[in-house]
Amino acid sequence: MKLTAKLVPFIFTLFISSYAYASADEAIASAEKARKAAAEVGHEWRDTALMIKQARELAAKGQSEEAIKIAKVAEEEGKDALEQYRSELSRFSKQH
Repeated sequence: MKLTAKLVPFIFTLFISSYAYASADEAIASAEKARKAAAEVGHEWRDTALMIKQARELAAKGQSEEAIKIAKVAEEEGKDALEQYRSELSRFSKQH
């Protein structure tokens, strides 16, 4: 049962990360949404906003493929930061 509980999020992450965005703007918007979710709980990672900025700059130059790649990484960082927050919160509440 524990293995299944660990595999489900992993498989979901693989599915989401393989999603092909129609545009760089869409990828950047998804990355920004994930970053904001992590920021709302005070757990935004250091480089996520910088990657989103870089993706925007690349998109403005017409380098959509590179912008999408960077935005996907930023999105994953935002999701991972939120997951880390939840994990730490759960671990802390079990200790107290």
